[in-house]
Amino acid sequence: MATPPQPIAFWQALRFWLKLGFISFGGPAGQIAIMHTELVERRRWISEKRFLHALNYCMLLPGPEAQQLATYIGWLMHRTWGGIVAGALFVLPSLFILIALSWVYLAYGKLPVVAGLFYGLKPAVTALVVHAAHRIGTRALKNGWLWGIAAAAFAAIFALDAPFPLIVLGAALIGHFGGRRAPQVFALGGGHGAARQSYGPALIDDDTPTPEHARFSRGGLARVLAVGLGLWAAAMAGLVAAYGLQGALTQMGWFFTKAALLTFGGAYAVLPYVYQGAVEHHHWLTGTQMIDGLALGETTPGPLIMVVAFVGFVGGWTKALFGPDAVFLAGAAAASVVTFFTFLPSFVFILAGGPLIESTHGKLQFTAPLTAITAAVVGVILNLALFFAWHVLWPQGWSGHFDWISALIAAGASVALFRFKMGVMPLLALCAGLGFALTLAGVAA
Repeated sequence: MATPPQPIAFWQALRFWLKLGFISFGGPAGQIAIMHTELVERRRWISEKRFLHALNYCMLLPGPEAQQLATYIGWLMHRTWGGIVAGALFVLPSLFILIALSWVYLAYGKLPVVAGLFYGLKPAVTALVVHAAHRIGTRALKNGWLWGIAAAAFAAIFALDAPFPLIVLGAALIGHFGGRRAPQVFALGGGHGAARQSYGPALIDDDTPTPEHARFSRGGLARVLAVGLGLWAAAMAGLVAAYGLQGALTQMGWFFTKAALLTFGGAYAVLPYVYQGAVEHHHWLTGTQMIDGLALGETTPGPLIMVVAFVGFVGGWTKALFGPDAVFLAGAAAASVVTFFTFLPSFVFILAGGPLIESTHGKLQFTAPLTAITAAVVGVILNLALFFAWHVLWPQGWSGHFDWISALIAAGASVALFRFKMGVMPLLALCAGLGFALTLAGVAA
């Protein structure tokens, strides 16, 4: 009979979380699969049942669920600092890599080698967004009412240009009242399967008592909320003092705080909101640059929502916030500010709300609004796919030419995803290489 693993020291765990930050490719599904393989099957730090229990908590929260899951497990094992280290190391490698890639993109993006790579990546990203809408839709739209919510959300953002927060609020209200009148419509279950598999005794096993620090107390909740809100207020006050209320960095901090609270359904769900604010309202970057940023985000480790670091970098660079001779410094500072404000709420949600959410998990009055929001997210993502397709296939607008080569790449990428279940990284590498070859041969513009 297998014996339980020996207790894990904080520094041992730190080394693993650092490694995870560099290998966490594949989006939320891939990242959760990596953590399951490493933590449940191989190292047995946590049992299957406790792992899925933690995952269910994170699925109910706004924000990147894989990063929150790492934060949760780190917190369960090594208290507050364990959670902070696990969550931060999930993000920091991606931040540094994206700052470097964003600099290459802006400084050398017009070179044929870089332009060719992005020519192939853009259609692939369009196919990925369509695939995301299908993947989420097949899981979330289990009845006609939820299909109706998705259709209404699509019409609201496509035809009426309704702001994303309004769509989220409307869906939440439908779920709140609908869960009372027709509970069978919104009672969809967890969707993660039964936790029956055992890989031997785990350090945190099914029957391991909840650690003292993970039990709910009003005092603990108040302390974490006070520290979290204090950090946010101090950072925002510093930006206001340095740059004023209308300063670009201040506006980025405020905008991405709101974005962090609206990321129900994953990164693809919040991208339309980021587009509306960053491209249309603040003009920190163009629509084409937004697509390029998503392509970079898909090719780097860490949460896909890290595309916000690219948005911040481009905004800081193009606005030359620190003067024309310090554009890289401005971009790096903006990317760091955006990352801080985007992820701070995730840490607060886990450290303050973990014990509280445990007591409400599985109760319909809590999950029904989330079910409706997820349905609305499907319609919003479909709108995003159409927007990307328009920019990729008609790069000069409706009056310009139709890019049939990009259309063929997008069609091929869709077949690879839907029919052959190709992974994200191999697909992006293949499409980038194809785009480079076609540009080098003079076939693609």
